[in-house]
Formats: sequence, structure tokens, C-alpha cells
Amino acid sequence: MNVLLVEDEKKIAQFVCAGLREQAFVVDHCDNGITGFECASRGGYDVIILDIMLPGRDGLSILKGMRKVGNATPVILLTARNELDDRIEGLSLGADDYLAKPFFVEELIARIQAVVRRVSGERQNVLSVCNLSLDRITREATWRGVTVDLTGREFNLIEYLMRSPGRVFTRTQILEHVWGYDFDPSTNVVDVCIQRIRKKIASPGAVTDGETPIESVRGVGYRFRKLL
Repeated sequence: MNVLLVEDEKKIAQFVCAGLREQAFVVDHCDNGITGFECASRGGYDVIILDIMLPGRDGLSILKGMRKVGNATPVILLTARNELDDRIEGLSLGADDYLAKPFFVEELIARIQAVVRRVSGERQNVLSVCNLSLDRITREATWRGVTVDLTGREFNLIEYLMRSPGRVFTRTQILEHVWGYDFDPSTNVVDVCIQRIRKKIASPGAVTDGETPIESVRGVGYRFRKLL
């Protein structure tokens, strides 16, 4: 599940990012409202965690701008305990939920899952391209009707590629979105992870012709094939 966190308090951002990534979420973080709105506008997120008090552009302004242009991405507001009026305004502007500071990251995760279940139908929760299907709620993968046992990281990687079939992603892009921005770009973890996924999909009983949906693009990176 892809999450955008827009939070300027460093300590809060660190523990939220760490807690979500431990649960196999893919997290992008912005520390100001201007960049946060730009990221939200580009799309590709399952949920946005949005602080109200932000430098550059406040959270309510971001939320209002999103809803004005038809961006329906679920939004969870982070507020101070005494910001009742802001919470009411946020819900009126189209926020899906709010969480008062301080909070436990476990509660935030539960709220994310509840919001995604509430605003997304079963069809939206299942990502299917060609012969591979990912259930983003149960985090189950099936290839040609056969269940494939993927780790959280493997699931996130293949989901990232499947969201844009045919598009080539560099190893750096995959690292940033699946492992985090602070990961060593010279590592070969992307290649190793891809190899593990291919091996699992090509295991006995999973396929009949040896094909796998992840294609290598020499000198660039990887892409999920549109057709197999």
C-alpha cells in the first residue's frame, strides 16, 4: 500500500515512517505543504496522511485543493488535541478521518486500513494485470490462479511495477519507493528481490511455459509486461 505522509515535525515523521515501513507500507514523506500538494496531485497513493499545521501551505488548504480538482485519494488528518474547529472543517472539506497528536502508530495503521476498506470496493482493492492479481487488503498474490507466497517487500515491489504496466522503472526509482530514500543506491537488493519473485512465480505448478511478468530492460531497470 502506497502512503504519502505530509508532516513537518521531524520526530513524528521518523516514527510514523519507520512504523509503516515495518508493516510493509511504501511511504513517501514531505515536510512542507507546497511539496506535499505537488506529490498529492501527482497521484499514485492509496492514502495521504496530512498534518494540518505545515509550512508553505497548511493541510486544510491542501485538502481543499485536492477535492476541488476531483482528487478523491483518502486523507487522514493529523491534528493537535485542541484543534476541534480544524477537525470539523477538515471533515467538511472531505477528509476521511483524523487522528489527534500524540498517537500510537498502531492506531494510525488501523485507521489507514479502515479508511481504505471503507472508500474502496473489492474491485479497486484487487490489482490485476494479465495473469497476476494482487489483493491489496489481504496482501495475497495469485498467478494464473495459483497462490504465490510473497514477502511484504516482494509484494510492494511487484505492486509498484504493476501500477504502471509497460513503464520502465530504474533501480533507483524502485529503491526509493520500496526501500526508502536513505537506502544505498549501489546495492543489488532490487535485482535479488526480482530474482526471488521470478523464482516463486516460475515454481512448479505456478506456470506452464516459464514466462514471468517482470521484464529486464538492459542498462535501465525493470518493467511489468502489458501482455504475456
